[in-house]
Amino acid sequence: MSGRDGGKKKPLKAPKKDQKVLDDEDMAYKQKQKEQQKALAEAAKKASQRGPLVTGGIKKSGKK
Repeated sequence: MSGRDGGKKKPLKAPKKDQKVLDDEDMAYKQKQKEQQKALAEAAKKASQRGPLVTGGIKKSGKK
């Protein structure tokens, strides 16, 4: 029984992940995803420039 057993033990190192071999379909899919991400970012940028679409909100009566 040693005095150094207390505390949190170090986790074992995980083995390195192998590089996946990508074929043409995978490359095309990743390229399509990147293009969709760019288009979504552009649409978000344009939408933020215009301001709010609806300015209604909660209607209050004039009574006090």
